[in-house]
Amino acid sequence: MTLLPDSGLSLAAEFPEPTHEQWQGLVEGVLRKSGRDVSGTAAEDALSTTLEDGLTTRPLYTAADDPGDGGLPGFAPFTRGGTPGGPAPGGWDVRQRHARTDPARTNEAVLDDLANGTTSLWLAVGRSGVPVSGLADALAGVYLDLAPVALDAGDEFPGAAAALLRLYDERDVPRGEVRGTLGADPVGGLARTGHETPGLREAAAELAGLCHREYPGLRALVVDALPYHEAGGSAAQELGCSLAAGVAALRDLDAAGLSAEAACGQLEFRYAATADQFLTIAKLRAARRLWARVAEVSGAGPAGAAQRQHAVTSSVMMTRRDPWVNMLRTTVASLAAGVGGADSVTVLPFDHSLGLPDAFARRIARNTSTILIEESHLGRVIDPAGGSWYVERLTDDLAHAAWAWFQEIERAGGQRAALRDGLVAERLATTWAARSEKLARRREPVTGVSEFPQLAETPVVRDASPPAATGGLPTVRRDDAFEALRTRSDAHLASTGARPRVFLAALGPAAAHTARVTFASNLFQSGGVEPVHDPVTVDASTAAEAFERSGAAIACLCSSDPLYAEQAGEVAAALKSAGATRVYLAGRPGELRETLTGAGVDEFVAAGGDAVAQLTSALDHMGVAP
Repeated sequence: MTLLPDSGLSLAAEFPEPTHEQWQGLVEGVLRKSGRDVSGTAAEDALSTTLEDGLTTRPLYTAADDPGDGGLPGFAPFTRGGTPGGPAPGGWDVRQRHARTDPARTNEAVLDDLANGTTSLWLAVGRSGVPVSGLADALAGVYLDLAPVALDAGDEFPGAAAALLRLYDERDVPRGEVRGTLGADPVGGLARTGHETPGLREAAAELAGLCHREYPGLRALVVDALPYHEAGGSAAQELGCSLAAGVAALRDLDAAGLSAEAACGQLEFRYAATADQFLTIAKLRAARRLWARVAEVSGAGPAGAAQRQHAVTSSVMMTRRDPWVNMLRTTVASLAAGVGGADSVTVLPFDHSLGLPDAFARRIARNTSTILIEESHLGRVIDPAGGSWYVERLTDDLAHAAWAWFQEIERAGGQRAALRDGLVAERLATTWAARSEKLARRREPVTGVSEFPQLAETPVVRDASPPAATGGLPTVRRDDAFEALRTRSDAHLASTGARPRVFLAALGPAAAHTARVTFASNLFQSGGVEPVHDPVTVDASTAAEAFERSGAAIACLCSSDPLYAEQAGEVAAALKSAGATRVYLAGRPGELRETLTGAGVDEFVAAGGDAVAQLTSALDHMGVAP
């Protein structure tokens, strides 16, 4: 509240303070005009959004929604940040991922990134990247005392870690100046592959002890939550699994003789950042709060309770069609990761889902963080979301949901047991099935895929990525179902020279049919079906000839409800007589449904319908091979 200079008077003093009830009354009035006669909390509930994990986003938050236990940045429970000054003086660590198998090409890309804004490296080593024997060549010319390295070697981490530590010694890097992560993650390997290689727990504990004694700036283990996110898990499930995996790591290190505080200091946690910016912000803040509680119960002091976080933009949200839109998704996700307080942020290149990124894609990825840090000045603000009643409530709700899931895993015997017994896989699959239903019905739209697709887009081709680990939890993407439809269309185009087509039979003037023509065009293109809208309008006397000329096998009527009542039956009959194997109608005709079905309309398509099922059926009726 602003005060007039030296007056002590508030600029808002003459205005009455509004109440929550008054706001609800205004909402009631607006809803009443739209035909919804609700009052009180029901009016507010009508504008609320249900999220996964049983969470709800409400339209209005007040100071009463603030849980009030966030503390201060750098102090328990670390909700507002792991350090008092934020992740780093110049913003978060910009960590670029490299997964090429050729050491020479990897080195070229690494040096280019480090010269142009990247501040640390995330190297895939072994079967998923550069061979362990080629690690020295991949890091040739890299100032290892300035550029931290995070390894991702799967079950080959003992050899990869030994090679990297040997390289530090060969280049005379003082052990006290080494920074980075050796990437040991036995539990994550179990999640990805379905098995845990014997001896990995002991090797990870041995590395942790070595780092604790001789490399104070180096962490041995990663608690990787990405497998749970990439299997379709919710934010709370990702958090709960990461807590359980972190506890499993603490137990291993405790058995090896490390103190609780020393063990906590050897862990780095990796989370997914999505284009749902507020949920990502809340997730990272909740993760620190929850881990602080685990560390406290384990006996670790404040120095070991602050969780170190590495956020990676979600691969689940990345699309293979219209991949340029991924730049926008990763921008929002990286902003959320930075605002949420991640120590390191990896922006996956926009072509990540297509294979290995080219130089342009890597440049855009690293510059995304640079713009947010240097031009938007996000690195100058500690916990920018702190104090937002919405964010604080969402953080608290998410923390409670995640803690409940974590407790369930612990009751089942811990993360390893929950993975082996199928509890984790079953729960994540249930969550993904519910989300897949929303994706199929386009209630969760995917731009460039289920909404506003471009059939004529030029495919983006990249070198194939090394094969990912398999055998454990599945990996999913939001575009999976629509990608399968588009692949069928592509194969049909390659074999016949043309895509499957739908004739849009628009009735009446443009004002009557434009909205539903747009809807139908968008719908069918998302399944790889090319719409033909020529001529602009048809009637019973012209529809048959226009359909035959279109080269389509199916048709869709598009117009207003009054014109459907007048013309749709005759036009549908004409289309059937002209050879249409299936006639659709865009909209919900209500009482006309039975009449239109009798006239030849086979199916009705409208917003909220199962687009994937409808498009699959359409391709089947057109004889497009699965």
